[in-house]
Amino acid sequence: MHTHYDAELKDTVRYLGKTLGETIKNQLGQEWLDRIEKIRKDGRASYQGDTSCSDELKETFKTMTDSDLLTVGRAFAQFLNLGNIAEQEYNSAMNVDASIDALFKHLDKAELTADKVQEAVGKLNIDLVLTAHPTEVTRRTLIHKHKELADCLQEVHQESLTGADRSKVETRVADLISQAWHTEEIRSVRPTPVDEARWGFSVIENSLWEAVPDFLRELDGRLHEDYNVSLPLDASPVQFSSWMGGDRDGNPFVTSKVTEQVLLLARKRAAKLFALDLDRLQVELSMYDCNDALREKVGDANEPYRALLRPLLDRFIATRDGIANYLAGNNPDTSNWIESNDELLEALLLCHQSLIDCGMGVVAKGLLLDTIRRAHVFGIHLLRLDVRQDSERHADVFSELTRYLGLGDYSQWSEEDKQAFLLRELGSKRPLFPAQWGASEDVKEVLDTCKVVAKHSKHGFGIYIISMASEPSDVLAVQLLLKESGVDWPMPVAPLFETLDDLNNSPSVMRKLLSIDWYRGYVKGRQFVMIGYSDSAKDAGALAAGWAQYQSQEALVAIAEEFNCSLTLFHGRGGTIGRGGLPAHAAIYSQPPGSLEGGFRVTEQGETIRYKFGMPKLAKRSLGIYASAIIEAMLFPPPAPKEEWRELITTMAGQGRDNYRGTVRHDKDFVPYFRVATPEQELGKLPLGSRPSKRKPQGGIESLRAIPWIFAWAQTRLVLPSWLGVMRAIDSVKNAENEKVVNEMFAEWPFYRSRLSMLDMVFHKADPRISEAYDERLVPEELKHFGAALREELKESIASLLELTGENDIMKADPLGKESMEIRAAYLQPLHYLQIELLDRIRKAGDDAHNPDLERAMMVTITGIATGMRNTG
Repeated sequence: MHTHYDAELKDTVRYLGKTLGETIKNQLGQEWLDRIEKIRKDGRASYQGDTSCSDELKETFKTMTDSDLLTVGRAFAQFLNLGNIAEQEYNSAMNVDASIDALFKHLDKAELTADKVQEAVGKLNIDLVLTAHPTEVTRRTLIHKHKELADCLQEVHQESLTGADRSKVETRVADLISQAWHTEEIRSVRPTPVDEARWGFSVIENSLWEAVPDFLRELDGRLHEDYNVSLPLDASPVQFSSWMGGDRDGNPFVTSKVTEQVLLLARKRAAKLFALDLDRLQVELSMYDCNDALREKVGDANEPYRALLRPLLDRFIATRDGIANYLAGNNPDTSNWIESNDELLEALLLCHQSLIDCGMGVVAKGLLLDTIRRAHVFGIHLLRLDVRQDSERHADVFSELTRYLGLGDYSQWSEEDKQAFLLRELGSKRPLFPAQWGASEDVKEVLDTCKVVAKHSKHGFGIYIISMASEPSDVLAVQLLLKESGVDWPMPVAPLFETLDDLNNSPSVMRKLLSIDWYRGYVKGRQFVMIGYSDSAKDAGALAAGWAQYQSQEALVAIAEEFNCSLTLFHGRGGTIGRGGLPAHAAIYSQPPGSLEGGFRVTEQGETIRYKFGMPKLAKRSLGIYASAIIEAMLFPPPAPKEEWRELITTMAGQGRDNYRGTVRHDKDFVPYFRVATPEQELGKLPLGSRPSKRKPQGGIESLRAIPWIFAWAQTRLVLPSWLGVMRAIDSVKNAENEKVVNEMFAEWPFYRSRLSMLDMVFHKADPRISEAYDERLVPEELKHFGAALREELKESIASLLELTGENDIMKADPLGKESMEIRAAYLQPLHYLQIELLDRIRKAGDDAHNPDLERAMMVTITGIATGMRNTG
């Protein structure tokens, strides 16, 4: 298995690399190709520990001109892109069905009756929330070329391909690689929130639109085969929501107008996709036979199915074109627009039942069934848009209002007074906001956003998330704002607990909130709570944050049970361990027992969306992995931690927090070292996501977003936030007295074991030699001791983890993951040395110097390293 993976993937990477080499030679000549090939070989030798080759790379780059450095950077960044495409294609071709097999193994092992299987599958509720705020470094135009390239690789690997066909595919591969090489890989301007949303819609159109019905068809087939049960027609075990265009926390570019535009663009894209489906259906459903219900609808039409579907198709086209017209500033006739999902489903289900009644079940289960599944999963709004805003912005509305009304200043009131005021107004029939009130711009923007929610269908929205929520009044304030703006349906409002203190206080806040009679009546037994992973890890380190998240979830599950309330925990995870990232199975199985009862809602960010859902086969596989992990965790919940495990992990977490903060917060040399040893300052210039890199433009490390914080450390291969202080905390409790408990925790507790397995992966991505090379060139003498001490802790931590796991090398348990990183290593190594050279030149030139080649080369190395590391933030 391992050697096969090794050989086939390496062959594909070599083939793509050679094709890129030909492209470079055609443009720049053989001499350039020879130089790049020499750098690649030195990079591999350097990775394998040959210091003379590392020195040679440094010297080579010192002698190059700025524009030559740009060419080398582009070559290696492209090599890494191609390596990733090869791996994605390989992974999507391999084990597509394994995830579904795993799901059925869990069902078989549980020895369930057919009814119980139906119930277990019926409980599947996966809500994947697409977010774009991370540093998704690849331009959309290149993503399209990469997808085409992946399709070609699937064809190339078919053994039945004739010589002529193979030649044709290989010509297309060369064509696409040449197109990519001659395309500007760096955006010239930062994407807008609308651009990000369009990118999300494209993922649905190009991948998920096909993958979701395929996944459900396979799931249904296996259920029928193994248990003689079927997925209900209205099954939607997976749904999609989005933050793109709705997440305004710290992003001044997400306005009420942007939110409205994104809602309409999503409807437009859905109308386009359903119009294509309906057009195919009305071509295919040419039959005459139909049941009485359909005949009653269409009269004596000769082709009843077409007679029903054609007007529906026309309405979707009218919706699609009408929205385009409206967004262009015109006032189109909206009378023929599709306004509800029921209008679509009613017609589709009528056709479905008629086909079954007339003995054409095989036709009913074809394209028509896929369209019905899409109608339930995506609907006419395509996905559901969440709204996120900071609690302070809501409080500002009421402070300004109460001052205007002469009631004092809301922000100065006690929590009891705030709640009393909000509950009184929530129960009142009269409007609260005066018609003549001249609110400030910021307050008006909050109110305008609530008015957009009121104006559009509730089916186009997910939930309203309040960041930095710390009191029940934060939640009640949003409900009052929505009510006053004319929202006449109970939009779910979720507090987001993200710092260590917020997580620790979350059970107390939710108990107080659910103790309010009005509130319980309003939410009707359904509560959402969002758990923040990024900020808690940045605040307290990976171990302390992980344990705080676990305890918070455990307590919230118990409180929800006490109040007879269904709780959906919404996990704000990133792709990296420093932001809560874990492989899907480990992430789900390491949660507290009972935490999946209300469904599983999780953010999927920028580049991980592409790695998990960017191609239909990958998406189908990822959906299977999620479904399998959730079914397993529901049928065989992980054990609740024993009291002695809790005591020990609490001690470790406290020690981990102190270790982490001792370095990051309390050491005077930390901030100066971070600024010079990483490309953090240069990152701010990269036109990546639409959000500024800092919440407060003048703030220091504490105001830096979790994403660029992680990104900067990944660039230098120190990946510090993911491991700092963790192994030293674990080592601090290692003694004869605790040995049995520590071993038991590792053997029996998925939460603890998953933490260590993620460290294993992080340590494989870390490289102290690369970090040292950055320090050598960029860090002043008086700060060099700081980096040396961090690398010493990294080396000690790796040795300590190996001792604990009983392995003699990192990533022993994941040979494919190890192989994957090593395939990219030879291309990554030169990019790091190149980036060091560029940072040195840019910093010596000073802030006022403007050198387009240097700046562009810097951006290319940043994106190239991110691509090679397979995660950014």
